[in-house]
Amino acid sequence: MSMSRVTCHMSISLDGFVAGPDQSVDNPIGVGGLRLHKWHFEPLHEVDIPVRDNLLAPKGAYVMGRNMFGPIRGAWSDDWRGWWGDEPPYHAPVFVLTHHAHDPIEMDGGTTFHFVTDGFEAAMEQAKAVAGDAEVDIAGGASTVRQALSVGAIDELMLDIVPVLLGSGERLFDGVGDLALEPVEVVDSPHATHVRYRIT
Repeated sequence: MSMSRVTCHMSISLDGFVAGPDQSVDNPIGVGGLRLHKWHFEPLHEVDIPVRDNLLAPKGAYVMGRNMFGPIRGAWSDDWRGWWGDEPPYHAPVFVLTHHAHDPIEMDGGTTFHFVTDGFEAAMEQAKAVAGDAEVDIAGGASTVRQALSVGAIDELMLDIVPVLLGSGERLFDGVGDLALEPVEVVDSPHATHVRYRIT
């Protein structure tokens, strides 16, 4: 039986948003959403470097929502292959939640996007099966993370709390119920406060 640990790593505004409003091809993380991720762009603060390295460390598999994979709604467009170019940063199987079936998409560097039409728990089961003992990461977006939190699927949640206010967009914690979060590590730079929580 798989012993995969399930992790999630999200950048979040002080007012609780992980993406801004009006997500589109031009604004994949919503209007203003890119401000949440400046902490891991160059030049990096020394505190942020190991946090970024942890974010990019290899995982056994990923689960993400369709909204994170692309801006398209309804039937698939044949030419959309994700935001990340020919070699996405995952280098592992990625299970994408969707209501519309799609053949797997193999990319350079070991990433294959698999499309799961029968819900979050089915995607988790498939991700854990291929990950073996390696970590499964809930990559986002907000709706997928909320589903994971609601069913108690996440063992460890890393939040990069960025000192910006977005005002509207995609909230992380709406409707997830009562969570017991135990902070196990806190480090901060001028760009973000990074808190690692164990979900008990």
